[in-house]
Amino acid sequence: MSRLSDPPAAPMPAPLGLLAELTHRCPLRCPYCSNPLELVRAAQELDAATWGRIFAEAAELGVLQVHLSGGEPMARRDLPLILRHAVQAGLYTNLITSGVVADARRLAELVEGGLDHVQLSVQDALPGSADRIGGYAGGHARKLEFARAVRAAGLPLTLNAVVHRQNLDRLPALIDLALELGCGRMEVAHVQYYGWALRNRAALLPTRAQLDAATATVAEARERLRGRLVIDYVVPDYYAQRPKACMGGWGRQAIVVSPAGRALPCHAAEGLPGFTFPDLRHTSLREAWERSEAFTRFRGTGWMPEPCRSCDRREQDWGGCRCQAFALTGDAAATDPACALSPQHHLLDLAVQEAAEATDAFTWREMGRSPAPAG
Repeated sequence: MSRLSDPPAAPMPAPLGLLAELTHRCPLRCPYCSNPLELVRAAQELDAATWGRIFAEAAELGVLQVHLSGGEPMARRDLPLILRHAVQAGLYTNLITSGVVADARRLAELVEGGLDHVQLSVQDALPGSADRIGGYAGGHARKLEFARAVRAAGLPLTLNAVVHRQNLDRLPALIDLALELGCGRMEVAHVQYYGWALRNRAALLPTRAQLDAATATVAEARERLRGRLVIDYVVPDYYAQRPKACMGGWGRQAIVVSPAGRALPCHAAEGLPGFTFPDLRHTSLREAWERSEAFTRFRGTGWMPEPCRSCDRREQDWGGCRCQAFALTGDAAATDPACALSPQHHLLDLAVQEAAEATDAFTWREMGRSPAPAG
């Protein structure tokens, strides 16, 4: 019981956005896919009406924007209906897509339904390399055609370039591509090593020289293209001395809903053992966000071990990434090895050494495969 002198507990702020993973189905086979190794089948996916209820609850909670993602959200035949539910809830809508299965009719239907923004992923600036990385012949050409249709429809477009060892040298060309397509924003996102990307880490992890060159390229482009193109830059942690605040801190800024209706603090959290994530078929979004054990376990600083607990950065990086800590150490509550103060920081050096000796061969993302994580 609170004492009379205790200040009232501050209400938990609403998440800034909702990532709605509508499906894990996707025609691409990207070896760095952020989906879990155990992919949800179509028969397990939430129906449109349930998504509508979740969107209404999100708006009531204070969420302002929803990102319609996957897999490939265009694989859902009822995507226009799902979109209308989000629009009716008053949410700003962003479609995150590969663009390879869209056509003019489907795009027009989404525009008519109130879609606000499109975020298009690309695998490389070179068509042959892009198609190889995505595992989809002719995919790059279809993406460019879709991007032009998006701009012709008057929608703002963000280009999402996922970069790694096998395409990072073409970052300048990817920036040029964003300009050519009329994008107002570009996300240069180094692969984050969970799930399928962890399985392929040795073939994807860039060298330090590549990372330094990419960082310099982004800095130069930001200055040169100020007012024309906003560039967001997400770096890998494997050369870091301090961790980043993954997702703004566990359960602090973002909420993810899986295709089967599990509420998650981040897209990779479902791979952590020992959690029961709220099932939104039976639980409200507010209950999941504010009171579920899965969201509160690593929220704040009380859970932290040393050296995090006494670190003066503990409310800046919030202990780093729990999924990365688990992937590298087997303990989700451990200090993120991206921090130089972690007793397991050397694990990053071992991963870099492994990548330097590896081939470029991939294990492809497949709906029917569940390979064990590497490491």
